Amino acid sequence: MTTVHDFDEISIEQLRGVGGFKWSLYPEKIGAFVAEMDFGVAPSITEAVNSAVEQGLFGYLPQHLGEAMSRACSTWQESRYGWKVPMERIRPLADVLTALTATIQHFSPAGSKVIVLTPAYTPFLKIPRLCGREIIEVAMKQTPDGWDLDYEGLDEAFAGGGGLLIMCNPHNPIGKVYTRQEMLKVAKIVDSHNGRVFSDEIHAPLVYGDNRHVPYASISPVASGHTITATSGSKAWNLAGLKAAQLIISNDADAAKWMDLRFFPEHGTCNLGVVANTAAYATGSEWLADVLNYLDGNRRLLAELVTEHLPGVCYSIPQGTYLALLDCRALEMDEAPGEFFSEHAGVQLIDGSACGEAGKGFVRLNFATPRPILTKMLERMGASLAARDRIEAVSR
Repeated sequence: MTTVHDFDEISIEQLRGVGGFKWSLYPEKIGAFVAEMDFGVAPSITEAVNSAVEQGLFGYLPQHLGEAMSRACSTWQESRYGWKVPMERIRPLADVLTALTATIQHFSPAGSKVIVLTPAYTPFLKIPRLCGREIIEVAMKQTPDGWDLDYEGLDEAFAGGGGLLIMCNPHNPIGKVYTRQEMLKVAKIVDSHNGRVFSDEIHAPLVYGDNRHVPYASISPVASGHTITATSGSKAWNLAGLKAAQLIISNDADAAKWMDLRFFPEHGTCNLGVVANTAAYATGSEWLADVLNYLDGNRRLLAELVTEHLPGVCYSIPQGTYLALLDCRALEMDEAPGEFFSEHAGVQLIDGSACGEAGKGFVRLNFATPRPILTKMLERMGASLAARDRIEAVSR
């Protein structure tokens, strides 16, 4: 696969020189933990942000900037996914986690439990507890073809006091892209218990092959009536540090309620992030297509590298996101695999135990990096396992 940008030429030294979180927190290791890409930013976004800087847009968010972002996001949702959302229903926030906190506090039954599909994005297992809520983990079912949702377990979770389901589509960290048919089954269960859904769709533009992202709230009037959606350009266009996201409200009652409480959740949205998100949705498609093409190659290369360097490790090629969940349970490690690879391979990953009970024995790996770096990463991991095996053989 060829790309317009020569991402292969980006070196570890250049990335460390930029000083981003992924490469500065563990300066002696290869960073593959936090969900940032190593491919820079689309030129049109840089131009838009530079223009905003020159204008001195450093005060509180002016209405016209927020409206421009809402309009661009609305156009994107319709053109990409066929979902018609009035721009007035798309509100600015600092990030998706702010949206989740507000949803738990204001749009789920008081005192009800929060249902999390695991393995899950780590903050989904922390924020509900910080809001004083109990969590019910519903483990995804791993199959030879990928991951399936446990519908019976989901129904039991709602029956057991669940009030809000956190959906993540595409699903971080397993890379699953939910089909319309799967989500219709979910919506039927949620509706039967008068529940709510928070749908995190931040990875929506990062979908490969024949897979298609379908916004959960778009699948039926029932789903739109019980859903709060959150998204952002931050993952697909590498803008996480600019602190801007979109909360999408899909029913009249929620929209009226939001207008009464919006000040504090919306406060703190960054002007430059709003400008960057607007540019991403409006002018970032060509750059995104190039990055997606490269990432598609990376997810397939990773399968070859795992087979070559990590015998015993299982990898299901993700349908979306740039995150891979590697199953290390057959390695029978004495320590968590994330800790092992950090100490012995110099590769910093997310240990699956942080993603819930269903994640234990796995590691999450970010493959949004130049292919020479991805190759070096897997070579190091393989060498660390080979060294372990030699030590164990000698000690027998």
